[in-house]
Amino acid sequence: MGAIKSLAKDTAVYGLSSIIGRFLNWCLVPLYTIKFVAAEYGVVTYVYSIVALALIILTYGMETGFFRFANHERYKNPMEVYSTALISLAVSSSLFMGLVLIFLPQVSHAMQCGDHTEYVWMMALAVAIDAFTCLPFSFLRYKHQPIRFATIKLINIAVNISLNLFFILLCPWLMTQAPDVVSWCYSPTFGIGYIFAANLVASALTLLLLIPQLRGFRWTFNKHLWREMIFYSLPLLVLGVAGIMNQTVDKILLPWLVTDKADAMTQLGIYGANYKIAIVMVMFIQAFRFAYEPFIFAQNKQQGTDKLQAFRDAMTYFVIFSMVIFLGVMFYLPVLRYFISPHYFSGLKVVPVIMIAEFFFGIFFNLSLWYKLTDRTYWGMIFSLGGLAITLTLNILLVPKFGYMGCAWAALACYGTMMVASWIVGKICHPIGYNVPRLALYFFSAIGVWIVSILITTGNHWIDMAIRTPLLIAYIWFVLKHQHLSIESLIPNRLSL
Repeated sequence: MGAIKSLAKDTAVYGLSSIIGRFLNWCLVPLYTIKFVAAEYGVVTYVYSIVALALIILTYGMETGFFRFANHERYKNPMEVYSTALISLAVSSSLFMGLVLIFLPQVSHAMQCGDHTEYVWMMALAVAIDAFTCLPFSFLRYKHQPIRFATIKLINIAVNISLNLFFILLCPWLMTQAPDVVSWCYSPTFGIGYIFAANLVASALTLLLLIPQLRGFRWTFNKHLWREMIFYSLPLLVLGVAGIMNQTVDKILLPWLVTDKADAMTQLGIYGANYKIAIVMVMFIQAFRFAYEPFIFAQNKQQGTDKLQAFRDAMTYFVIFSMVIFLGVMFYLPVLRYFISPHYFSGLKVVPVIMIAEFFFGIFFNLSLWYKLTDRTYWGMIFSLGGLAITLTLNILLVPKFGYMGCAWAALACYGTMMVASWIVGKICHPIGYNVPRLALYFFSAIGVWIVSILITTGNHWIDMAIRTPLLIAYIWFVLKHQHLSIESLIPNRLSL
C-alpha cells in the first residue's frame, strides 16, 4: 500500500499541473466558440491534431527509453543516458524545423491553412521546442521533483492563457478605445493566428525555465548507448504514432469524409468543442501516466511478489477513480455543457462515448507495463497498429453516414479492442494477476448507475442533478466497502518537494 500511496502522491502533484492546465485551457473553449465561427475553430482543431502527431514523431519514444536505460543495471551513469538522449532530440528537432521552413507553402496548404504560412512556422517552432523540452521534464520526473515539474507547466499555461485573453479579448476592445496602444502588435485580420502565437511564446519561455536541467553535467554522446535506446524506443515510436493517430485521425479525416464539403469544417469544430468536455478523463489519464512510468520501472527493481501486487493495486484504483470521474461528468453535464457555446450543443451526444473510449485507452496504458518491463515493446506497436487499422476502417465506413458520431464510435471500438488484446497477450507472456472480476464489477456498476440516472430524468436539470448526487455517493460508498477502505486511507500523508 505504501507504493500505491507514493504513486497517488506523485499523481496528485503531476495532476495539479495537468488538471489545472487542461481546465484553464478548457475555459478558453467558450472564448473560441464565441469569437470564432465553427469553421474557424475547425481549422484550430485540425492544426492541433497534426501538431499532436508531429510531437510524437519528434520525441520518438525517448522519454520511456530514458527511464528504461537510466534505471538499467548495465548503465551506471544516468547523466550519460540523459545527455545522449538530449543531443539526439536537439538534432532531430532542428532538422524538423529546417525542413518545415524549406517546404513552408506546401505544408501550409496540406494543413488547411492556405496562404497563412505564419500559422505553420509558429506551430512548427513550438513543436520543435516542446519535443526537446520533453526530456528535461522527464528528468524532473526521474529525480522525483513533481513540484518543480508542476510549477514550470503551470507557468507555461498561465502565459499561454494570458496571451490568448490579451489578443482575443483585450486587444479588440482597445482597438475601439485607444487603437494606438495596441496597433503595433495587433491586427484584427490575424484572427486564430493569435492562438498559435500564444502557444509559441509559452513554449519558448518554458525552454528558458528548464535551463537549470540543461546545465551542471557533462554533455556526452554515447553512440553505442544511443543505438540501444533507438532500438528500444523505435517500436514505441510506432506505438506512439499509431496511438496518436487513433486519437487524431478522426479529426484529420473528417473534413475529407463528410459528404457536404461546405459543412465539413463546421462539423469538425462542433466535434472538437464537445471533445473538450470529455477531456476530464484525458486529464486524469495524463496525470496518472506521468507518475506511473517512473513508478513501474522503480518497482521493477524490487524482488519478490510485492511489485506485482503494487501493479494490481494501481490498476484497481485507476478504474475506481476513472469511473467516479465518468459519473461526475455525466451527472453534471447540464452545467458542464456551458463551457462551450450553445451553438455547439448538438454534439453533446459524443461525450459519454469519448469518455468510455478514453477510459479503455487508460486501461491499455496500464496494461502496457508487461511489454515495457520485458523489453518486448514490439507488442505495443502491434496493438496500436491494429487499433489504427480499426480506426481508419470504421471512420471511412461510418463518418460519411453518421458524421462526427462515427468518429466517436470508431474511437470506442479501437481502444476497446486494443485493451482486450493487450490483456490476453499479457496474461500469456507476463501475467500480473489482475482481479478482472472486481474491475469489471466496478466498471459495469458505474455504467448501470449512469443508465439509472437517465431513466429517472425529470426534465428539470437542477432536480436531475439533485437526484444524481446521491447516486454518485452511493457508488463511491459501494466501491469503498468492496475495497475495505475509508476515504482518509486514500489521501497521501504529504507531497514530495
